[in-house]
Amino acid sequence: MPKNSDPPDQALINPQGDDINRWTDHYFLKTKEAVRRFGDKQVTYAIFMRRPVLAAPRLMVEWLKQVARSRGVEFTFHTTYTEGQWAGAGEPLMYVSGSFYQLVDLETLYLQKLGAACVAAFNAFSMCMDLPKVAFIAMDARHCAGTEMSELMAYAAAVGSKAARERSGAKGFIGNANDATAHYFGNQRGIGTMPHALIGYAGSTVRAAEMFAETFPGQDMTVLVDYFGQEITDTLAVCRKFPQMAAAGRLGVRLDTHGGRFIEGLDPQDSYAVLERHVPEAVRRYRNETELRFLTGTGVSAAAIYYLREQLDKAGFDKVSIVASSGFSVAKCKVMADAKAPIDAIGTGSFLPVNWPETYATADIVSYDGRPAVKAGREFLLEE
Repeated sequence: MPKNSDPPDQALINPQGDDINRWTDHYFLKTKEAVRRFGDKQVTYAIFMRRPVLAAPRLMVEWLKQVARSRGVEFTFHTTYTEGQWAGAGEPLMYVSGSFYQLVDLETLYLQKLGAACVAAFNAFSMCMDLPKVAFIAMDARHCAGTEMSELMAYAAAVGSKAARERSGAKGFIGNANDATAHYFGNQRGIGTMPHALIGYAGSTVRAAEMFAETFPGQDMTVLVDYFGQEITDTLAVCRKFPQMAAAGRLGVRLDTHGGRFIEGLDPQDSYAVLERHVPEAVRRYRNETELRFLTGTGVSAAAIYYLREQLDKAGFDKVSIVASSGFSVAKCKVMADAKAPIDAIGTGSFLPVNWPETYATADIVSYDGRPAVKAGREFLLEE
């Protein structure tokens, strides 16, 4: 982590000592007391997921190592999948061995650090693979349930992004929105220009851009253009106000139109016409209702992005980039890739797991003092 980046509150994210007892499941504490009374054994846990994922175990392993050091013991880790590797449903991601007495009370907390990260990494990887020429920005923090989840999700996006970069040369996630987890993306600070609140405060999109430029002189700028429902009008007004930045490719516009309306200048018929001009095959294939909405519906559709690009190019602002946001999930990214939507960057928090039960990681002991033993039905976890 960069020296000038404040670390997350470790008491909240990585509990130690008595805090472990406070947060772990009570039956583990009772088991620990029984083991203390009747004698310890060396055990091996197999840890696995019930759905395909990308392995993202680092935060779990780092925490277990911290606890081991604080307790003056050692845990050993046999990883069957390295970070960023695809792992199938039910396949052990790793085996953790050590004192039963020292490990038994940690299961609740280490599983919390694994499952959601693995699913989010899988989602981030899928999005980056579908849109390898698009830069992604992780804007998930506001959707997270506290700082620990925010840390896990930033880490997961970085793991999935790195895997896609290595696999296909994808641009992947270039950064995230806050400082605390920027280090996962190789940055010292979070990235971002302005929220809708600044537009409302300024009273106009152009004035908000002027305020930003005066407050942060010399910085590149991406301007939200949907606040007043005049995406095209305000986009062109901002470009004309900052022609040098526009010509130098240092100006971008972010489309975040609400799903309850079309962007300025579009309706259902015009949306189909836009796609007919650019990718007619995209709307002629069989589509379900959700895919059609991503293509030609309200909000930030493929048609909306093409239409904005048309208007920018027609006005001579072909170097101005388009940043798209609003619900860019794995499914939406796949449709945008199929439509070859002219997106330069995507701001998204939608790599977060949607079906939360899919994030449940499980650990089972598979040996006691070297003797293989596992509950009936989980024999597939035994080490070969």
